[in-house]
Amino acid sequence: MNDCIIRCNNLTKKYGSQLALNNLNLELPKGQIIGMLGPNGSGKTTLIKLMNGLLTPTSGNVFINEMKPGPGTKAIVSYLPEKTHLKEWMKVKELVKLFADFYSDFDVDRANRMLTDLGISPNAVIKTLSKGTQEKVQLILIMSRRAKLYVLDEPIGGVDPAARDYILNTILRNYDPEATIIISTHLITDIEKILDYVVFLQYGNLRMAGFADDIREQSGKSIDMLFREVFRC
Repeated sequence: MNDCIIRCNNLTKKYGSQLALNNLNLELPKGQIIGMLGPNGSGKTTLIKLMNGLLTPTSGNVFINEMKPGPGTKAIVSYLPEKTHLKEWMKVKELVKLFADFYSDFDVDRANRMLTDLGISPNAVIKTLSKGTQEKVQLILIMSRRAKLYVLDEPIGGVDPAARDYILNTILRNYDPEATIIISTHLITDIEKILDYVVFLQYGNLRMAGFADDIREQSGKSIDMLFREVFRC
């Protein structure tokens, strides 16, 4: 039985002469909350887009549950992009219906429950909502799928600090424990407490990967402290 949800083999991505990912070899375990950590420009979003079939590798391969990105992986991956892409003229409830029609694993009851918990009206038109609330709606839609893999690109980057704990708790309460969550962020302090496994990327290179508890024990430091040391920030 394969316990790997993501496998990268010599994965390289270039934009012209710029190297975004450099011969990356990486395996990520199933059933974990994984932090993909690194400063801006480290290759996190490029890797996520490659996972979701939004970019094509320059060389090498990425596999999701032993499949190359395509229709088979889209059926099991719920992806939250870094930027909000909701149709501004639609109502929240119309987006819920759209997702329910499009994804067979979408749980309408779960979506409505999260909207209630966050005090978001289903009748609200997206363009009338603040940027932070729009991002919460998008997160709710993504987390309402019963996916095998959730890939969240900067899910707490655009919200105020007071809302971050609530959003992280929303993530934790609304996914199948057998599923895997990948969270890409540079806000280590806010998410360290929920991480099972961490990956450090820098300039498209893998700096470190392993279980969070093992890394803390071996280094004698928190993930946040180690991150600041590795990246000098």
